[in-house]
Amino acid sequence: MMKLSQGTVHRETLLYAVYYAPRGSNRLYMVAAELAQKYLTPTDLVIGILGAEGSGKSTLIKGLFPGLELTNDDEGINVRPTPLYDFDPADAFSGHTFHVDARYELAFHQKYELAEAIIKAISHNRRVVIEHFDLIYEAIGHNAQVLIGIGEEIIVARPTVFGPFPQVIKTIVDKTIKYRLMAHSAEDITSMVLREDYKIPFPPLHSDVPQGFVLNFKERPDVDLHELEKKVLAIIAKDIPISPCGDNTIRFGERTMPCTGTRTHVRSSRQIENFRLIKEYRYDQISKEYYVIGLIGKRGEDTFEDLIDVEGIYE
Repeated sequence: MMKLSQGTVHRETLLYAVYYAPRGSNRLYMVAAELAQKYLTPTDLVIGILGAEGSGKSTLIKGLFPGLELTNDDEGINVRPTPLYDFDPADAFSGHTFHVDARYELAFHQKYELAEAIIKAISHNRRVVIEHFDLIYEAIGHNAQVLIGIGEEIIVARPTVFGPFPQVIKTIVDKTIKYRLMAHSAEDITSMVLREDYKIPFPPLHSDVPQGFVLNFKERPDVDLHELEKKVLAIIAKDIPISPCGDNTIRFGERTMPCTGTRTHVRSSRQIENFRLIKEYRYDQISKEYYVIGLIGKRGEDTFEDLIDVEGIYE
């Protein structure tokens, strides 16, 4: 809470905010920058990050705090000694913001050691960004000032003593992350078919919808969407392995294609459930763009189809 100039007290009224979780790193950086501007303040010292492996936690943190060096990420790439343990309040050159991956640290330190290091830093007005915050929450003894969970959606909360609590948000995002992985793989397979079979370059613009994706085109593609859907379904049925292949490249069986979210995929194409295309090009009068909309999952599971008129024609 904060005091207003009249001497009254304003209590935080944000319960939580929910955003689509973009799949490419550039899109995720843009959303993270918006979240930082809207929901973070210089006085927020404990930032709890929640989400499964491959959900994009590291990318999200880089967008929230540009320039912050991560001590570890889910790929084990940015492994470096954790400066948090060496924090000395008497050191005038000590950093202001620290990153720590609780799951990684608990493999090498006792929980109380990590909790003590975090408490020491925040007691001297240092900020600590904590991945897998749910693992250290009870040992710290209080909630984060801001909780951010990432699954299919990004949930931002500013908890009170009544919650929300880390495990609740983690349960939600862990349940929905599978839809984001499926949608991303289906999106890239569709783009690949458009390139290989129809000689249409990768769409420069992509958008996100719940349990689906949108490909944006400045000109209406000369493609039968029923035929396109059949081609994508044929690839899905072959159960083709999907894996990262170098920097910003994904491998589908023997094919490779550019991708800035290489870990945000299912492991094989058959894990994509109930893929379908909306069989109409949607036209946006404002942006002057044609949309190809792909969906996964089932109707009745909060899919995009439950929110829009899939039978109407917007041309």
